[in-house]
Amino acid sequence: MPALQGEIVTERSRILGRIRLAGLYAFVLALVILSRPFPASLAVGAAAVALGETVRLWAAGHLVKSVRLVTSGPYARTQCPLYLGRLLILTGIGLAAHHDSYVNLVALAIGYAVFFFYYMPRKIRVEGARLTKIHGDAYERYSRSVPVLFPSIRRYPGERSSWSFRQMVRNQEPLVVLGLLGTLAFLYWKMTRG
Repeated sequence: MPALQGEIVTERSRILGRIRLAGLYAFVLALVILSRPFPASLAVGAAAVALGETVRLWAAGHLVKSVRLVTSGPYARTQCPLYLGRLLILTGIGLAAHHDSYVNLVALAIGYAVFFFYYMPRKIRVEGARLTKIHGDAYERYSRSVPVLFPSIRRYPGERSSWSFRQMVRNQEPLVVLGLLGTLAFLYWKMTRG
């Protein structure tokens, strides 16, 4: 019975995760559709999106989920480079999707609140427990030495694996790139349409 109960919790978590993700996409879609971008907002927002996606591409090329403790690339300086990239992308879209009544800034503030007070604490708790179970003391040493989100100047003295295009593709990051390019292209179209 305990194994079945664990499977139910896992399936429930997956379903709730999909619902949260669908809600996030609907919120961003509404923000983008209602936006009135102008050249400066789009340029600054696109720069933040590009920086965030660069961090994500770098991280996705190093990440091998649950197989080994990844401490190379950006993981040598932050435990959560994918989430740092996501935060930069959130900021970029919030700025690029300008609205005359600053609804985009209110949405960005709500996004930050959800990110820092719900999303990150939950991810740290769930992933920390999973990584401790899989990697034990090695993860404990790593988590004590490397900041959770904002990168350290000092590099963790772990592995020095090379970035892998194949691994980045395996982690499905090209789909994120396509979605972001589509979003920015739509915002550009809205801006030029007047």
